[in-house]
Amino acid sequence: MGRFAVISMTEKAADRVREIVASRDDVNGVRAHGIRLGIKKGGCAGMEYTVDLVTEPSLKDDHIERDGAHVYVAPEAALFLLGTEMDFEVTTLRTGFTFRNPNQSSACGCGESVELKPADLKALAEARASAA
Repeated sequence: MGRFAVISMTEKAADRVREIVASRDDVNGVRAHGIRLGIKKGGCAGMEYTVDLVTEPSLKDDHIERDGAHVYVAPEAALFLLGTEMDFEVTTLRTGFTFRNPNQSSACGCGESVELKPADLKALAEARASAA
């Protein structure tokens, strides 16, 4: 049985997560473990992705690992992020994580906020059960 993952991440995203952790690791005696993805209400389209440093992983978070890069998904965001591919891009206009999310129904013109619909709770439960 494969391990269930709410999201996937590209090699570029994993590289960037490792860079972030390495640059923040052991600051003031606090060890960085990875990053946590979440969502919050805001922006002109209704919701925004959040990315925070994880110093204490929560057992409630879904955990994804790729090549030593650790990403945690906040439980309240799992239904909105199910099936998402996390990437990292550098362009002339912006540098940051990008999300190809099948639950996204629209985005604002500036790309900073999105409209998300929750995934089917039954599909999430079945995916978790089949991976156990």
